[in-house]
Amino acid sequence: MQENREKIIVRTSILGIIANIALSGFKALVGLLSHSIAIVLDAVNNLTDALSSVITIIGTKLAGRPADKKHPFGHGRAEYLSALVIAIIIIYAGLTALIESVKKIIQPSIPDYTPLSLIIVGSAVIVKVLLGLFVKRTGIKVNSDSLVASGKDALMDSIISVSTLLAAAIFLLFHLSLEAYLGVLISFAILKTGAETLQETLSKILGERIDGKMAHAIKKTVTSIDPEIQGAYDLVLNNYGPDKHLGSIHIEIPDTWTADKIDTVTRKITRAVFEKHNISMTAVGIYSVNTKQNTASEIRSKVSKIVHEHKDILQMHGFFVDEEEKIMRFDLVVSFDSPNMKAIYEHVVGDVKEAFPEYNIQVQFDFDISD
Repeated sequence: MQENREKIIVRTSILGIIANIALSGFKALVGLLSHSIAIVLDAVNNLTDALSSVITIIGTKLAGRPADKKHPFGHGRAEYLSALVIAIIIIYAGLTALIESVKKIIQPSIPDYTPLSLIIVGSAVIVKVLLGLFVKRTGIKVNSDSLVASGKDALMDSIISVSTLLAAAIFLLFHLSLEAYLGVLISFAILKTGAETLQETLSKILGERIDGKMAHAIKKTVTSIDPEIQGAYDLVLNNYGPDKHLGSIHIEIPDTWTADKIDTVTRKITRAVFEKHNISMTAVGIYSVNTKQNTASEIRSKVSKIVHEHKDILQMHGFFVDEEEKIMRFDLVVSFDSPNMKAIYEHVVGDVKEAFPEYNIQVQFDFDISD
């Protein structure tokens, strides 16, 4: 599967390189002959797109290297680094275009369009739209941020080319040259695309929240393994590249389960999650649920009422009462929207201790890391 994904990315990138080099050559020739700064900048932008595709190939090849002793989780994050480099290239191209456009505003030159030059630019628009849609769609299909970024950039290029044609039409009809000013607008458009790509890539490198649908699907798979599993919580996924996740989760199970049954069920969970979601579960923790003490259910109900009086508490789980030792333990999930998460947590714990002074209250502070 990984090999097939790599081949698709490389093949798509090679297509992008060939198309962009050809378009860049044609546009550069047309721009120089017609003295059009906008068309020349468009040609330069196509050349940076070709370079982006080269970097995508390099990043994909590096990411596809097998795990080794130094990098036991593989090299998948290299793809994020390649997307980061592409974003920087796009920003550099935008800054260069802006500088050249400002120079042309200070020292303007009159463009000299020909029907052939406009036909070439018009054809380039069609090619870039088709290329952009294809590359972006392929990137989404194989979960490649680099391809998605390249596809977005290609679609932005088509808008730039349409703007160039519009400027040419205005010049031919009204003899008003907007070349340099259009160049400034093109520069800002390029910079915006680069900044958005940079922001998205950095966000993934830092670590993003698990997709809600994926989180619910994984938890549903986990709880379906055995009817006695009463809940799945604390799902954590560590991203080591596109489609490369290691995870952990906690399950609530009856306190009567034996070590043998726990081992059997957790192995089934690990296998099922990998088969259905392509995620390797490195740990399945357990919360025991009272089955022997009748008062536990009543106490839980009272504690739950106290806890959920505070709107910033999203969830309580892992609840267990040891009547003999007078120990009560549970986890609290505090919302990130809380003005002071630690203060809310301490307030809730204090309320529970006040209601049950005879118990040793042990509360785990949990973050809202997954839906």
